[in-house]
Amino acid sequence: MGAVLISPEQLREALANNRVRLLDVRWALGDPDGPQHYLDGHIPGAIFVDLETELAAPASPARGRHPLPEVAQLQKCARSWGIRVGEAVVVYDATGGMAAARAWWLLRWAGLEDVRILDGGLPAWQRTGGTLAQGAEPDPEPGDVVLSSGHLPVVDADAVAGWEGLLLDARAGERYRGEVEPVDPRAGHVPGAVSAPTADNLDSDGRFHAVDLLRERFTGLGSGPVAVYCGSGVTAAHQIAALATAGIDAALYPGSWSQWSNDPKRPVATGAE
Repeated sequence: MGAVLISPEQLREALANNRVRLLDVRWALGDPDGPQHYLDGHIPGAIFVDLETELAAPASPARGRHPLPEVAQLQKCARSWGIRVGEAVVVYDATGGMAAARAWWLLRWAGLEDVRILDGGLPAWQRTGGTLAQGAEPDPEPGDVVLSSGHLPVVDADAVAGWEGLLLDARAGERYRGEVEPVDPRAGHVPGAVSAPTADNLDSDGRFHAVDLLRERFTGLGSGPVAVYCGSGVTAAHQIAALATAGIDAALYPGSWSQWSNDPKRPVATGAE
C-alpha cells in the first residue's frame, strides 16, 4: 500500500519544498467545533476539511451515520481543497489520527496513491517545534485531481454477516461488550467479531506504535482475511491504517455498527467473546 505515516520532521521538509497538500481534519464525536479549532490554530498552509459534510454522505438509519460519499462529490471537494494530479497529500487532526484516517482512507479508496497521516497529529507537530497559524488560509487554486472509487476493499452487512476470517470491532471495549451505547439504537457487537479498540494502536503520545508491536497485536487476534468496523466507519479507517502499517490488508465495513444496529434482522451479541 505504500507509506501510511509521515513524521513532523518529514512534513516540515515537504512543506519547505512545496511538495504537499495539507488537510486539517479535526473532528470528534460530540465536538462540533472543528472549524473553530482550526481558526484558533493550525499548521501553516493547511486547508480545513469538514468530516460530516465533505467526507460522508448524509446519515440515515439504512446506511449509517457516515456513509461513503459519492465519488463525484468527493472529487468536487478534493478539487476545492486544491489537490492536483500527482500531488502528495498529508492529513492530520489533534486526536492521534482518529478522524484524519477517514480522509486518508477515502482518498486512497478514490485512487490517490500518496496520502499520509501525520503521526501524532497537531500535538506532535507542536512538541517538535512546529508553529501554528491563526485564522483562515487563502482559498487554494482549484485542483484538477481525478478520482474513481474502489481502490481499497469494502464490505457490506451481508458480507460481514458471513465473514470467514478476522472481523475486528474497533470501538471501545465497553461498547463492544454492550455495557454502554451512547449513540446507536442497540448495544453490543456483530456476532463473531473480535474486540480491538482503535486507541490501542497508539502510544501515550498519540503516535502509532512501532511496526513490530502493531504486527504482534493484530496477528495475535486471529487469522484469515481481515474486515474492520466501528461505530460509523470513521475510526475503523484508523484501524485499517494501523493494519497497513503492519503490512496487513483489511476491508472496511462503512455502515459499521450504526447501520447494523438499526436493522432489526441483524443479530446482536453482548459480553466478551
